[in-house]
Amino acid sequence: MSINLARRSTAVALGLVSALVLAACSNPSDGGTTEVADKTGVRTKINLSPDQNRITTAKVDSIAAEVPARIRKRGTLELVSSSGSAAPLTFYATDNKTIIGVEPDLAHLVADVLGLKPHINTVSWENIFVGLDSAKYDAGLSNITVTEERKEKYDFATYREDNLAFEAKKGSGLKVTGPKDVAGRTVAVGSGTNQEKLLVEWSKENEKAGRKPLDIKYYQKDSDTYLALQSGRIDLYLGPNPTAAYHAATTGQTQIVGTYSGAGATLQGLIAATTKKDSGLVKPLADALDEIIENGTYAKVLKRWGLSNEAVTKSEINPPGLPKTNK
Repeated sequence: MSINLARRSTAVALGLVSALVLAACSNPSDGGTTEVADKTGVRTKINLSPDQNRITTAKVDSIAAEVPARIRKRGTLELVSSSGSAAPLTFYATDNKTIIGVEPDLAHLVADVLGLKPHINTVSWENIFVGLDSAKYDAGLSNITVTEERKEKYDFATYREDNLAFEAKKGSGLKVTGPKDVAGRTVAVGSGTNQEKLLVEWSKENEKAGRKPLDIKYYQKDSDTYLALQSGRIDLYLGPNPTAAYHAATTGQTQIVGTYSGAGATLQGLIAATTKKDSGLVKPLADALDEIIENGTYAKVLKRWGLSNEAVTKSEINPPGLPKTNK
């Protein structure tokens, strides 16, 4: 599948992408909701209760027939997502048991098209790939960025743009537009993520330019990261734009001070359903994603979670991703 790369390059000519601006308030009296507003000011109420009333769609026999026989026979689609994810990607409802978010909603739609029952497993980030390698899981839907390195072992079917955000303590006065703005700063990031790869490259670039390198920190839990941010032990946190913006809006303690494409300065990053290479599942996944894009249910899900500005118009199989060396 192809895409207009010129459009992408224009969108990220300076390596920057527009932030998802969220404004939120909670309302426990109606079962737990929050309101989000995108950068245009359009407000959406998000349901945080276990009663999700998810958007559904019909099975498409021709696409379902593409699924490998072993999965069709099983009748379930074994999906995996990170237990470390956060709203509005993958998180727990107000009952602390039900998995909700944009990723689970899209997983259910894809499974509908394929005529399968989705079974979502939540594991640590590194165990997503361990499970895919061993064929324990069929596909990962966990805000996974397409990278050239990952393409050596995995196949990808894209379904959302990948934008990153630098989050700082509110009132910090910081602004991040490129490597020089984080020189000498202490920045937290998730281990093994494409965000980490970007920071490592930025740190090297700063050293080559005679500036101070970054002091990169790692925390196991989001709560530890934000405690460090509030206490001043770190200056910034680099994470997925949706979760960072959601956190900033709902807590009022932090703010987004810069955004960046997940694939670097010259390419719009893309999030994709991820399978073991040559498993035979990537094409039916891409076709199922195209089906929900075309029938409008995909747009409804993204709107439901305040992520309409990260929509794609087509699912691509193994498109250009974050380079092995991000320059």
